Amino acid sequence: MTQTDNKLGFQLQDALFIGFCATLLVALKGMLRIKLGLSGHSMLLMSFFYLICYGAVGRKGAITTCGALAGAVAAILGIGKGGPLIFLKFFIPALSMDLALIVLGTLLTLRWRFVIVALVGCLAWSAKGLVEDLLIGMSQQVALVRFGLKFLMGALFSVAGALLVIPVIRRLKAHDLLYKETLIK
Repeated sequence: MTQTDNKLGFQLQDALFIGFCATLLVALKGMLRIKLGLSGHSMLLMSFFYLICYGAVGRKGAITTCGALAGAVAAILGIGKGGPLIFLKFFIPALSMDLALIVLGTLLTLRWRFVIVALVGCLAWSAKGLVEDLLIGMSQQVALVRFGLKFLMGALFSVAGALLVIPVIRRLKAHDLLYKETLIK
């Protein structure tokens, strides 16, 4: 079996690119800890790097792997609030995005698929916040209002991140920086 026939795992180039995206996501989130006062601004970077990872690697599971690596790096370096549970902040949206890709298949164009997958990741991200609010004893009405606001603001940033992916992948492909055929023509 040659290296191109390997369907069980990622090739070396794929694994390196996934690791690069995960590390760059955590590094940028750590460096750009700007308090904008806008809920959901972290979803811009998260949806961008997860979808660029999928767009360049082209295999299902790339987003989950990137999310797991980013969560592990963030937990080890202590980036953000939440201690060891910071892993879930990166992993849950990534897993939901990968599951959405499996469900969607090739039903829509790539641009719409990326937008819907980013919105699903944002929904998982804001649902994690809803669970946290309910666990600390917040009333259900207040928790649901906060969930709605977080989702709306995060959705704006998620869609912006998703729409930035296709031009970047096209530019990488035009300069022969991707070693194989990707999803983007």
